[in-house]
Amino acid sequence: MKPVIDICASSLVKSDKVHRDVYTSQAVFEQEQRRFFASTWNFVAHASQISEVGDYVTLDLAGRPLLVVRQTDGTIGVFFNRCAHKGSKLYTNEFGNVGKIMQCPYHAWTYKLDGTPLGIPLRQEYKSNSFLQCESSKGLGRVGGVSVYRDFVFVRLDPEGINFEEYFGASLQWLDNMADRSPTGKLFIHGGVLRNVIRCNWKMYLENINDTVHPVSTHESVGKSAKSTWDAINKGNEKVMPMAVEQLLPFASGYDFFNQLDAEVYPNGHSALAVRMSTHTGYAYPADYVAALEKRLGKERTSDVLGKAPQNSILYPSIAVKGAPLVMRVIRPISVDRMMIEAWSFRAEGAPELLVDRAMSYNQLVFSPMSIVAHDDIHLFESVQKGLSADGNPWVSLHRGYEEEKVMEDVMACKGTSEELMRNQFKAWAHFIAEDK
Repeated sequence: MKPVIDICASSLVKSDKVHRDVYTSQAVFEQEQRRFFASTWNFVAHASQISEVGDYVTLDLAGRPLLVVRQTDGTIGVFFNRCAHKGSKLYTNEFGNVGKIMQCPYHAWTYKLDGTPLGIPLRQEYKSNSFLQCESSKGLGRVGGVSVYRDFVFVRLDPEGINFEEYFGASLQWLDNMADRSPTGKLFIHGGVLRNVIRCNWKMYLENINDTVHPVSTHESVGKSAKSTWDAINKGNEKVMPMAVEQLLPFASGYDFFNQLDAEVYPNGHSALAVRMSTHTGYAYPADYVAALEKRLGKERTSDVLGKAPQNSILYPSIAVKGAPLVMRVIRPISVDRMMIEAWSFRAEGAPELLVDRAMSYNQLVFSPMSIVAHDDIHLFESVQKGLSADGNPWVSLHRGYEEEKVMEDVMACKGTSEELMRNQFKAWAHFIAEDK
């Protein structure tokens, strides 16, 4: 058996830089799988995916296969997707409905929807006390904790650790901001999930979500294309801007624009970028839709919901949400140099079709692996992953906007161009990857 190597996080993460091993070391990746992802809260499903009793979805989280099931009492259970007998996965499809019971395809052991054992073939041959004392007789293993917030389902793999509300704190407001864009307060997953496997470490992607300096150079061709298209269409006549142009034209913004953006960072790696003003601030909404929101939320809350459209809100380490276009990205680490990014679209119940069209369009134009935006980022992520293996300086700079290490508060404001958002992520990563927290 390969020995477990304990990595000292403090040797890898400094207040203004990180060691390249956080992206390239197999030993580091294995430790973060065992500790970081096990002790933090991670998104696994949305309740609208499993609306009926027996509905399920499967996924892998930190190398553990999971099974998310709508139980008989209407609650959501999350189990390790392995039979208590021989360890076979109960279900290998991405989603489906188990019916009234769950059954293993190997030896037909069956379980209730709450994971308790129901039936075993040749039961009379299991009468010994040793079986009853064995974990196999207890049924399916559950994850350490499950919390459902505004229909977003999160789990903590470890049985003990930080509670849900303490872990996310003020960052939960951005799930409220998203769900409250529905006149009924309900969101539903819409359409398929766009998936893309990228040959880079997962932390690179999350850093880039908070990087407002790269669009000027990385996405220069996108901005120029959108601007030239709009200039040709508009010709100074102030026509209604097509949705595609509305969503891509902000990539033509220069440093002056991005330098005006603000940000908020929260404990445990969470953040919101461009709270007061973002590339989504100018979205228009039909008057009857605004009236429907005001009827449920009141004018003040409605103004707050529609007036705040952060560029990206990260609930570290698993999701990044964009409330205005109603989209979400889910980060799925695969290996030290492989990750999957998923782009999800939402339908806001009771809202006009404009909103779901905007969500679908944004994901296709910006996050689809074949889009004119995503391929720029993917090329650079994979280039960085290879470049970090080169000899020379082993440190990656996070000095932009650094003054001195600050004591983290519940909410801390900073400039949108500061790398404080990335430093905040690594501070949380270093804390949770450590054995003693």
